[in-house]
Amino acid sequence: MAMVRFEDIVEEILRYNPEADIDLLRRAYIFSGKEHRGQVRLSGEPYLSHPLAVAKILAETRLDVISVAVGLLHDVIEDTLTTREEVESYFGADITNIVAGVTKISKIPFTSQEEIQAENLRKMILAMVDDIRVILVKIADRLHNMRTLHFHMPKQQERIARETLDIYVPLVYRLGMGKIKSELEYLAFCHLYPESYQSLKNKIEKERKVSQSFIKKITRILETNMRKNKIFAKVEGRVKHLYSIYQKMLRQKISLDEVYDYIAFRVITNYNVADCYAALGIIHNLWSPIPERFKDYIAMPKPNKYQSLHTSVISKDGNVFEIQIRTKEMHKISEEGIAAHWKYKEKKSTPTAEDQEFLWLRQMVEWQQEVKDPREFMHSLKVDLYQDEVYTFTPKGMVKSFPRGATVIDFAYSIHTELGHQCVGARINGKLIPLKTTLKNGDIVEIITSPGHGPSRDWLTFVQTSRARSKIKQWLNRKERERSIELGKKLLEKELKRYHHSLKKLLSKGEIREVASQLGHPQENDLFSALGFGNLSPRQVLSRLLPPEELEKKEAPKPLHPPLIRRRLVEKKVRVKGHDDLLTYFARCCNPIPGESIVGYITRNRGISIHSADCPNLMNLLYDTARVIEVEWELDKDYSCPVEVSIYLEDRPGMLAKITSAIATLKTNIKNITQKELEGKKALVHLLLEVKDINHLRKIVSSLRSIKGVIEVKRVLRQTLAAS
Repeated sequence: MAMVRFEDIVEEILRYNPEADIDLLRRAYIFSGKEHRGQVRLSGEPYLSHPLAVAKILAETRLDVISVAVGLLHDVIEDTLTTREEVESYFGADITNIVAGVTKISKIPFTSQEEIQAENLRKMILAMVDDIRVILVKIADRLHNMRTLHFHMPKQQERIARETLDIYVPLVYRLGMGKIKSELEYLAFCHLYPESYQSLKNKIEKERKVSQSFIKKITRILETNMRKNKIFAKVEGRVKHLYSIYQKMLRQKISLDEVYDYIAFRVITNYNVADCYAALGIIHNLWSPIPERFKDYIAMPKPNKYQSLHTSVISKDGNVFEIQIRTKEMHKISEEGIAAHWKYKEKKSTPTAEDQEFLWLRQMVEWQQEVKDPREFMHSLKVDLYQDEVYTFTPKGMVKSFPRGATVIDFAYSIHTELGHQCVGARINGKLIPLKTTLKNGDIVEIITSPGHGPSRDWLTFVQTSRARSKIKQWLNRKERERSIELGKKLLEKELKRYHHSLKKLLSKGEIREVASQLGHPQENDLFSALGFGNLSPRQVLSRLLPPEELEKKEAPKPLHPPLIRRRLVEKKVRVKGHDDLLTYFARCCNPIPGESIVGYITRNRGISIHSADCPNLMNLLYDTARVIEVEWELDKDYSCPVEVSIYLEDRPGMLAKITSAIATLKTNIKNITQKELEGKKALVHLLLEVKDINHLRKIVSSLRSIKGVIEVKRVLRQTLAAS
């Protein structure tokens, strides 16, 4: 790859911005060359080749001069002795802030640890809001690093490629930068899965002659028919990107021979949207459209502003191919995304209320700031970035888009918070449906409300969007606080009556406020809330309110609650890190087995519930990270725990004997066994087994699955929300 020249960058910029400040670029180029003098890349090229390549990518993306200048300077603070102050004295605060932002992101160590990863992604998103150009420069930097990834050691190649696929690709997709997304995916694919990449590439190459011949033939037919109907359009034919073909093969569990639509065409019209729909009509007259494969992203654009008509058709000789139809402007947006909206002449760097294309970013930051738990942050971020859209309508015809799996509750909250809170039902296409119903493309949704109604905690088990989840939790936390304040008042009032004191009088005198302050609570309600939640005892408050001699006159108050006892299988041992005397019990929803990762959750007045780290209910419980606590297994050698297993099998003689024999071989005790006959000569067997740990259970499941006639073996979990 030839080294980019400074003149190449200038030529590129002058094509779209003849008034560009070339002097600023030249100064940045000279400064970068001087600071990076003597440094070389792994390829052996001068280090300056990298900032030049990054600047060229930014120029090709048609960004403003400041962004391109930052491309030339982006590594001077991180990789040379240059200070931030020096950069600012030469280039001013604007450029310096972006260079510093890029440097900050470069130092983020992305890891597989969810907590660290979540915090780093948070920093990345906040950097985007401070100045969107920070992330655009970083994306260009990552693209050039991926282009030269083959100079790294295999282990580093894998780490950087994985990070690109997990972090940068979804971000670039959400910014609408289709061209860069495709290249990043391709480069990550060939480094992460080299065998699959090479195999797929070879197969596509074998078919190339046939494919090229077919592409020429279809292109010619499309061009001829567009001209005949006076539609001025450019037609492009191509084999789809290798990574998208690979993903389809994985998703549908098929071979390349079964991927019928790996060839795609684009019809790019010169003029208006009407030409797109006219072109669609012509195409459907030429070839038979495949039902369910037509998508109108012009009427209903994707959240990243992508617009196009998609249709899949089948030719008379049985060839299936996809055609995308769009205008020149739509094509530009699909390739460049956020950069196509860039107003470089106005030197805009941060999103404003008028910029609809930035609305998702502002909303995402607002919602993510409310989410404290890293697990939930990662979940909601994936929903925000990896959206697979569903398009629905309000009764008045307004289009609303949602991620796959979204429900009518998500729909209600997307319109207004109060509409979400008061939602008691919904009609989809005129029919009453349950609140859990997932939305489908084209649904017309009408929300039914009841004043004074509030959300249920169960809603958290099925809502998908960050907005809905955030608003439900806010409401629940507020209501829980209100209840805890009332309970706290009652507890304190009950104790005060024992000493012939009135809570009302103490409140009017300001004595409760004073005690609250002494105990670290700004207001009386904060004190009552702490009492209600059990974080503070009434006795602690009384010791500040009443003199010691008065407290001693009365007998010690009886406990308000019966002593907490360990429930269900006391022999199960889990230790709370840093504490040896805290009550623990196992959550019924997941019933963790030794060897599984576990998490403790502090419940109201019932000790600490222990959940498996991947319990499906865990995320819904973690609405208050202050209640999460580290726990670890502490077991005896002879420990065993009950586990339910269900076996789906063919109903034939001797099957039960084979199952019990396989279990006995692994020295496992069967505590209970039930069998149910099903249709089609099938049966369902339920076993209650005693197992030592997760590895013991895996051996049992593996042994059972190997029995001829056994169709499936599953561990039974109770998917109900554990009480908190």
